[in-house]
Amino acid sequence: MRSETVYVVGHRNPDTDSICSAMAYARLRQRQGAEHVRPARAGNLNRQTEFVLGELSLPVPPLLVDVHPRVRDVITEHVVTIPAGAPLSLAMELFHLHDIRQLPVVDDDARPVGLLVLKRMTEFVLVPRRQDEIRRVLASPRSIRACLQARAPIEHEPEAVEELNLYVGAMASGTFRQKIQGRDPRSMVLLTGDRENIQREAVEIGVRVLVVTGGLPVSEEILETARQRGVTVLTTPFDTATSAWLTRLATPVGKLVKNDFIAVGLGERVDDLRLKLLHGTDPGAIVLDGDGRVAGIATKSNLLAPSPVKLILVDHNELSQAVPGADKVEILEVVDHHRLGNFHTDQPIRFINQPLGSTCTVVATLYRAAGIDPEPAVAGLLLAGLLSDTVILKSPTTGELDRETARWLGELSGYDPEEFGRRLFQAGSALAAYPSRRDLVLSDFKEFAAGQTPFGVGQVEVVSFGEFLELKDEIEAALAAVKEEKRLAAAALLVTDIVQETSLLLALGSKELPYVIGYPQVGESLYELKGVLSRKKQLVPHLLKVLKG
Repeated sequence: MRSETVYVVGHRNPDTDSICSAMAYARLRQRQGAEHVRPARAGNLNRQTEFVLGELSLPVPPLLVDVHPRVRDVITEHVVTIPAGAPLSLAMELFHLHDIRQLPVVDDDARPVGLLVLKRMTEFVLVPRRQDEIRRVLASPRSIRACLQARAPIEHEPEAVEELNLYVGAMASGTFRQKIQGRDPRSMVLLTGDRENIQREAVEIGVRVLVVTGGLPVSEEILETARQRGVTVLTTPFDTATSAWLTRLATPVGKLVKNDFIAVGLGERVDDLRLKLLHGTDPGAIVLDGDGRVAGIATKSNLLAPSPVKLILVDHNELSQAVPGADKVEILEVVDHHRLGNFHTDQPIRFINQPLGSTCTVVATLYRAAGIDPEPAVAGLLLAGLLSDTVILKSPTTGELDRETARWLGELSGYDPEEFGRRLFQAGSALAAYPSRRDLVLSDFKEFAAGQTPFGVGQVEVVSFGEFLELKDEIEAALAAVKEEKRLAAAALLVTDIVQETSLLLALGSKELPYVIGYPQVGESLYELKGVLSRKKQLVPHLLKVLKG
């Protein structure tokens, strides 16, 4: 089981505010003593964010593809296994010593050959289905010797595992003869004490194994006869009753294993493990590492183990925008500046949501409230995220606190906000630089729901519309493919000219969309949005009303 890690992470398709706020807030929590907090990202960086991190000489946060709990997260690191050739007595000892109910049975390469379940073993030893089964011993002379801690004056084919029958010679010679009449002596294990007549008769008829109990000696005459007849002779320090019990435990565990066991990999999701255990008959599953060797055992109780991964969400509060698997792990905090979505938790959490121009502004206020000045590079992060989300303080979402915070961060970082903002938008405005038109559409794409109507809106900033209009047909085809793939009723791309402080909207939806969208149409699927800079504050609220209707 891995140690706990708390990731501060923004939304999928992260923009600069999402990445910068995650990094800056993780640093604040570290400075406040939270040692296990780490920044992360839920998608690839856009060109603007790459510029910011390069400018500040800061490392790219690790990528979280998903945070679904994995099998490796919930099993214990210590695994107890048993070789296939080991006797049941060793299995019983391990069951008791480690307080477990199942043992992976392995070959010489530590690869599983089956699963030994305590219930099945005890049924074999204590609850025979037929009366004659209580005599049955699946064992080799060598394993019987090991269980009885015996000496072996004579051994004959000691490694051969056979189906044997256990008898106790605690009677007169004549009675003994009657008891074994018609039985195959080569399948017999005979336990007796110092009854030489019983010992002699046993070796003369050629029993498979003669066990002399109580640590008593065996005469040379009987040993010689045993040698001639191929009889294995063992002498054990245990009494006859104890020896009878231990002999039944000499069966190699490999003879009782369940070969059709459930196997899962360390990297499999706990959800998949849950399905296998709940729909199967096994009490547990054998966990395998990348080489197919046993790495652990997973039981139904492991399904209740908490994931070591915990999250602090920044710049979003809707699970549809969060890293996949966020609904399966504990969310400790949310720091955001967006509308409230369908977010809920099982426990009370710290939830900070302020109507400011950027999440970086919110994080900066938390630094100030804590009496902590961010380091120059972290102040640069916060300034970059603030300037990006407020379009260099020109967006309608910009408030006086955003402007005052930008001045404060500029002093701490050594950057002039206006000049720094111009540089970061220039770095991120080249539409043709995206690997594909699909990547452009998805670079800052968010999904929403107007009642039962799902829709998505992406946004890109440019310094002129010329390049976008040249690529418009290609971008429209990519937007249509994303709409179909995500099964959205409508999909749009807001293209914002930060110099002219206006936008164009490329929107695809039903045939009624041009008549209800409420913006002037300036081309096929293209609408003019004068003065609209903010997707969050200006466009999405309007679309929610339109699409609900």
